[in-house]
Amino acid sequence: MSSSVSQQLLNKQLEQLTALEQLLNDEKELLTQRDPEALNKLTEQKKVLLEAIEALDANISKNPQFLADKAQNLLDDSLKEIQATLLRCQELNIINGQVITHSQLAVERMKTTLLERHNRSSMTYDNKGKKHAGLSSLDMKA
Repeated sequence: MSSSVSQQLLNKQLEQLTALEQLLNDEKELLTQRDPEALNKLTEQKKVLLEAIEALDANISKNPQFLADKAQNLLDDSLKEIQATLLRCQELNIINGQVITHSQLAVERMKTTLLERHNRSSMTYDNKGKKHAGLSSLDMKA
């Protein structure tokens, strides 16, 4: 196995990470558009790609020629490019996580607001002046 084979493995890894970066950008767009069906399809694509990345990474890390080439600093430029792409992917993943968190908080606030409005509209008072939620005309309590 020559360093060109090691380089080919790294090129494949970079190709996969670049594809992941694009999927993460697409995911961010779908999250902001709130398109769950497209997001589910993209999530499946991302899962398959992540499994392929993991398998290739395991293959590369066990490859003796790659380890020798790396020790001789023959692959430094490619490894730096891969690391930079990986860092961008990690940053995008963090951003997407924040978008999801903000969306969940917005949904929770909306739910709380709706429940508060519903409870205010169904709030009644008993004969002692205490608040009482429910429909007194139906003798039901919430």
